[in-house]
Amino acid sequence: MDEPARSSAEPEASGDLPAARQAKLIDLVRQRGQVTVGELVARFGVSSDTIRRDLTLLEGAGLIVRTHGGAVPADRMVHPITTLSSRMDKHVSAKQRIGVAAAGLIRDGETLILNAGSTTTYFAAELSARRDLTIVTNNVRLLPALPEQCIRSVYLLGGSYWESAQATIGFDGFASMPQISVDTAVIGATGVSAEGCSIGTIEEALATRAIMNTSRRTILVADCSKFGIVTFAHFAELRRIAHLVTDAMPGGALRAALDEAGVEILVCERR
Repeated sequence: MDEPARSSAEPEASGDLPAARQAKLIDLVRQRGQVTVGELVARFGVSSDTIRRDLTLLEGAGLIVRTHGGAVPADRMVHPITTLSSRMDKHVSAKQRIGVAAAGLIRDGETLILNAGSTTTYFAAELSARRDLTIVTNNVRLLPALPEQCIRSVYLLGGSYWESAQATIGFDGFASMPQISVDTAVIGATGVSAEGCSIGTIEEALATRAIMNTSRRTILVADCSKFGIVTFAHFAELRRIAHLVTDAMPGGALRAALDEAGVEILVCERR
């Protein structure tokens, strides 16, 4: 009933005001990873019908993808597999800051297990202040990054070597041991959404799930570009995560899901 009155103040067919709102809407979706219609209604002070028309228009332009009750950026749906080398060169400052902040959660003498990935590699490089650590990993790339003074011992899990991930996959190492138990798993993910954590291949998902199953707590290290992304293989619900270390506070449905799961969010400071 109130839409015609609203339309007289906000011309929907043309004019700068709808275009400006839609530009802000795109920025908000990209920043938060995913948003709901209700959030957008409250943010812009327009009706849900107006927001849905905006979303339909922006989806038609290839800028967003409609979801049930909201939207995500068009480039944050299922992602193609990328190489570790290419990921090491993206969001470097954020990953370095995340590594510093996550290293602050580690105590001397801990046993850590880390999965493959660029952010876990940057984390490993920031452990210079720690001492007497035992490191278990399938991440071949992080071995030379580990500061020598922090290490008590390092175990590389067996399996087939995947050059694209610079990691061992298949985990003959797990099969040959009756059980291992570690203090903390530090894991990276390709996508972090309200539905959980995901990664690019089934093999990596199975490996990461096995890594998490050995640990008493799990720290997820992920920059905000991963928020709202859903990739091919799901490996964990958010309730399995004790800490999320990131470079920006998540919003929308992801923030609500993290709060409901009891995840402690640590946002690293900019240098």
